[in-house]
Amino acid sequence: MTRPSSPGRATVRDIAAQTGVSIATVSRVLNGQDNVAPHTRDLVRRAVDELGAQAPAPRSQGAPRSAEAVFVRCPYLLTDYFGLIVSSIAETLDLHGRHMILDAGEPAAAKRALVDLHARAGISGAILILPPEPVEEIIALRARKVAFVVVDPRTPLPGDIVAVSAAHAAGARRLAAHLIELGHRRIGVIGGPDEWMASDARLAGHGSALADAGLLLQPELHRSVHPTTEDGYRAACHLLDLPDRPTALVGFNDKIAVGALRAAAERRLRVPQDLSVAGFDDIELSRATSPLLTTVRQPLQEMGRMAVTQLLRLQERHRLDALHVDLATELVIRESTGPVPAA
Repeated sequence: MTRPSSPGRATVRDIAAQTGVSIATVSRVLNGQDNVAPHTRDLVRRAVDELGAQAPAPRSQGAPRSAEAVFVRCPYLLTDYFGLIVSSIAETLDLHGRHMILDAGEPAAAKRALVDLHARAGISGAILILPPEPVEEIIALRARKVAFVVVDPRTPLPGDIVAVSAAHAAGARRLAAHLIELGHRRIGVIGGPDEWMASDARLAGHGSALADAGLLLQPELHRSVHPTTEDGYRAACHLLDLPDRPTALVGFNDKIAVGALRAAAERRLRVPQDLSVAGFDDIELSRATSPLLTTVRQPLQEMGRMAVTQLLRLQERHRLDALHVDLATELVIRESTGPVPAA
């Protein structure tokens, strides 16, 4: 008998290798689907019997796939950022015959939703979007054998927890390089909360582009704020009132950049002639400003779709060689950035 390719529980891949049928066919047998030839079904079941406790468990006939629910936790307002991720998750789950139990909104942040998730009936897995829970609670959820995927983790996670995010550092690096190419050297950075992974990654990307140009990130040009328009406005006011103000401002997200545009307008600074402003995310707001906002596009909908794909693969016990997936970002150059103003 072919032994599992790795110690511990066998995977769908091991069953497929032993029987000579495809991974998809093994999954259909384990999930109790009817579209499998009888002799193939018997072959897979014999392999499962031979592997015994190591084999992936067949799905209960009393719990058809269409009846399974995925718990989606997004303890924030479903704005155009989080709303895009959640809607793509819902659409993708529907394509796979699953339905969603949504735990969303700012009041949800106060709940300890993960503590008893393993005991809730009718839930087959979870997708956690920017979870505010301490990493210990997320590790405990894994220890309770709950299949879950984290979208855009707030804090660093162990290597064996599946996560989907955007390539924050690479996106910020391209944006900073764009401004440097335009001649900017004093670039103000209005970053997100210090404890967020995305904040650190984007600041590192920004610093990397500056280092390539022989420059250093100057502490007086960096502010950390909550990613709202109002906080972005206040931080921009502080930076633009410096005796030697920056010639460009980069916001952690598009909302912060909109706050910076307001601060510039109050000071009669023309964008981009006197000041360049850029954001991050490329939400609809970035296409409603005057001038239109240069930003970094995050693949928000693809993050949702990828989270569902990874969760289903976990549930089918497929081998995941890439547990932490960073999806590529794209620099979108519009009208709010231009050459550094003449001295």
